[in-house]
Formats: sequence, C-alpha cells, structure tokens
Amino acid sequence: MSNRFFYAIYSLKPNFKVLPVKERSISAFGALIGIMLSSLMCWYALGGMNAWYIAPMGATSVLLFAVSSSPLAQPWNMIVGNLIAGLVGVSCTLLIQNLTLAFSIAVGLSIFLMMTTDSLHPPSGAVAITAVLGGDAVHRLGYYFVLYPVLLNSVLLLGLAIIFNRMVGRHYPQPAQVNQRSTDPTPTQKVTIQPADIEYALEQHTELLDISQYDLESIILEAQQHANHRLDIGQSCTEIMTKSVVFLNADDEIVYALARFKEMNIMSLPVLNTTHQLVGTLALSDVVEWFCNEAEMRGTWQNQVKHIMHRQVVMVKPEQNIADLIPYFVEKSFNYLPVVGDDRKMLGIISRSDMIAVLYQNLLQFK
Repeated sequence: MSNRFFYAIYSLKPNFKVLPVKERSISAFGALIGIMLSSLMCWYALGGMNAWYIAPMGATSVLLFAVSSSPLAQPWNMIVGNLIAGLVGVSCTLLIQNLTLAFSIAVGLSIFLMMTTDSLHPPSGAVAITAVLGGDAVHRLGYYFVLYPVLLNSVLLLGLAIIFNRMVGRHYPQPAQVNQRSTDPTPTQKVTIQPADIEYALEQHTELLDISQYDLESIILEAQQHANHRLDIGQSCTEIMTKSVVFLNADDEIVYALARFKEMNIMSLPVLNTTHQLVGTLALSDVVEWFCNEAEMRGTWQNQVKHIMHRQVVMVKPEQNIADLIPYFVEKSFNYLPVVGDDRKMLGIISRSDMIAVLYQNLLQFK
C-alpha cells in the first residue's frame, strides 16, 4: 500500500531537468539581485514596501533567471504582458466597485489579451491583481501605475536579466531562428526533420506548450548532430589534416594580411603568436570592414592583425574522429578548423575541401 502511495506521489513529479548546483546557484543569485532592485523601485514609487507588487516581480525573476529560454520569459512577453495587465487592472479598479469581481475580470481579460498578442507572461496576472488590491498607494497613482513602477520596473529588471545572463554565458533573449542566412531549412534539416514538420506537429496541439518552435528545432538539430557522432568514418583529424599551414602573425600589418588573402585566394586565416600558438582567426570580411573604417580615428593606431582578429576560435584535437567536424562545416559554414595540441600549438588545419574529399571516398566504398 505504501509503495503504491509513493508511486502515485512520484507520478505527479514533472519530467523536468535538474540542473547542476552551479547553475542553480547562478539562477538564485540572479533572482536575488533582480528582486532587490525591484523592491527598491517599489519603495520609491509607492512610498514604502508594497508586498502586493513585490510578488509579481518575484515571479518574473524566476522566469528571467531560472528559465530564461522559456517563451514566457522573453522581453516581448514581459514588457507587453505587464503593460496589458496594468492597464486592465487599473481600468477594472476604476469601473468596478466590487473588488472580487474587479480582480477576477482583470485577470481573465488580461490572459485573453496577452494570448491574443502572443505576450503571455504568468506574473502579469499578479500585476492585474495588484492594481486592484494594492491599496491607496496604488490607487492614487491611477494609470501612472502602468508607467511607474510597472513599466520602469520591468525595463530595469529586463536590462539586469540581459546583462546577467550574458555574463554567465546564457543566450538571452533567445534568437529568432536556427538558420540566420536563409529561411530555408538548414543542410541537416533538409535530410531529416524540417521546420515545416515541427510546425505541423505543434498545430496538432491545441494547448499552449511552454517551448518555442525555435527551441524544438535547435534541440532536434543538436540531437541529430550528436547521433551523427556515432558515425565512425574510421579516420582521425591527424590523418587528413594539412600540416603545411598558411597563417598570419598577430603582429602583422593588416595591409600585409590583405595581400596574403589576395595571393592565396582564401576567405580566412589562422593567427599565431611568436611561439606558434593559435591566438585567433582573421576573415577577409574583417579586413574589408577595417578599410571601410580607416578614415576614422581608430584607423590610425589599429593597424595590426591582433587589433581586429577574432580571439575565440573553435579548435580540434588530432585524435578526434572527423565525424565530429561535420556539423561545423555543414551547419555553421566554417572554411577550416585548426588542429592544435595540448599547448595550443598549431599542428595543421582541416579545410572544407579536405572533408568533401574524405566523405566522397567513404561514399564510394558503399557503392
């Protein structure tokens, strides 16, 4: 009997990912900072601490700092949802004397309008209630309550969430689509599940799902790429890499880099330091942009490769299976991938041409 009871209780638990302690601590710290800012704003706006208004901002902090990838936590949802709820709440307060009826209609109407404008934000329901039950301090503000503290507080909390999430390495707000170059499916999607397939599946669900089509596309695409790693092509990076590498030095002048691009007829080159360690990469587009800005003041002193190169570089190890490299060339359109040792010293590069050649040979073996 007891086992059935515990099983019944456990069945109520959602299949939700439990993050590592570090991630949980980061989310908690971000919410702590956010709610402190929110409470200070309420203090100045309402002439004292107002528990009714702190509550919705606390709920917003959960979304912004703990589940920032949720569609309900995006800037449009937060700003527009809170504005709608504030306007509806104040209007119901002015037009309906019965408080129970006023906040009930305020919440229901806010939900309808938020879903209509695709701006559903759960804490906004509490904003609507606050406008009705917030007391004299809120009622005296009238529609100014929508601007201050609702809008101002929302913008400040949003700004803090953007800065904080970027600092800890999270993408917020969420980008709009997977393939930034074209509205067509990505190369991997063309031969597997396409966005149109996901859209069709979502249309079969009449209820609102707390995940965007973009997130579904990203997860499915990453799962497909991970599954591709099980493909054992049987060759490592060291077997196909080009060891004689054309490169730039970090101290080379940008004019010299342009000459190298023209001479080699290539689009990007790795950048090494004096000890032959990989320190960055430079694209022809970066050089073109520098020439366009040469007339500006910065052009007089930023004249070396190290001033405009990209310091964050994707690197691979010589023992890696080349199947791991496929997503970089297919989905991200890399021109090459540098092969480095443990000391970041350049051992070689694998170009898109190298990958095409080896994949072609493997394809011939299956004929």
